[in-house]
Amino acid sequence: MSAISGTETLRVGMVGAGGIANAHLPAWLHVGADVAVHSLHGAPELVARHGAGRVVGGLDELLAAVDVVDVCTPTHTHPEIVFAAAAAGRHVLCEKPLALDAATAEAMAQACAAAGVQLYPGHVVRYFPEYVALQAAVAAGAIGTPAVLRFDRCGARPQRGWFADPHLSGGIIMDQMIHDLDFARWLGGEVTSVHARLSDSAPGTATGVVSAHVVARHLGGAISTVTGTWARPGTRFRYGFHAAGTDGMLSHDSAADPSLRTDTGAPHESGRLLPDVSLVESPFIAEIREFAAAFAGGPAPRVGAADGVAAVRLAAAANASLASGRPEPVELAGVAA
Repeated sequence: MSAISGTETLRVGMVGAGGIANAHLPAWLHVGADVAVHSLHGAPELVARHGAGRVVGGLDELLAAVDVVDVCTPTHTHPEIVFAAAAAGRHVLCEKPLALDAATAEAMAQACAAAGVQLYPGHVVRYFPEYVALQAAVAAGAIGTPAVLRFDRCGARPQRGWFADPHLSGGIIMDQMIHDLDFARWLGGEVTSVHARLSDSAPGTATGVVSAHVVARHLGGAISTVTGTWARPGTRFRYGFHAAGTDGMLSHDSAADPSLRTDTGAPHESGRLLPDVSLVESPFIAEIREFAAAFAGGPAPRVGAADGVAAVRLAAAANASLASGRPEPVELAGVAA
């Protein structure tokens, strides 16, 4: 494993050049990283679009030239790349979800730990300023003991075909709602069971509207509800939460209470998958700055490999609930259901 000090330039190898890579690359450049990109499609265009970075022809070449691997590929390809990065002794940032099932996600975490490298999941919602403020307030006792937590998220249905195949993406719960399931666990503690429902106007396509609802029961007694929607192309990204406890409640709706933002339009490739640009610091920059500091020997970030595995376990249990039609238990290491 290559050593990284706080005075060295971090060498980052991005794998993939799709929608999320357009958020990661400028964030890495902002923190001063030297970035190489490998992708089967779109790498030259990604580098040209952002005016920096270089294209690398193959994964082996990339692994030999970097300190950190940033996995920005479709979900079903994550494990192979993470295992290769661990074998090469490279730290890893992997976009959410780590994998499509908890056993594979756990194996990825174990492989990185055994290789002595760090693995972090891309749970960027933990870095959105509204959610940062919510977590800090709840941790400080502003609402007392959390009792009922509600989260909702809505955006355009992804147009790339693999999103429509649950065997490749895990569906809306694993791909989109995992953000709020992760945050619900961070706020309310470990989850013991989930119950999910889903409605899809055009299953297996990229044209219809799909919406899912998950109810989670926490070990400490709180109940969380998470709602996610993939709507028609051009739909404005919207998110919100409502957290009620024994001493009060906190709410936010990005549409009703917007900060100053710039409407970034609807590029034909990715649609409105990401929120409009806020005039406060990008949460992707905040996330990647924290990861970069950890890779250089700094403090551990607010989200780690164990959180990524736990989030996959929650989403997988919710998908199992869709199939069974009943609540499903969530088994977490060291936690009794």
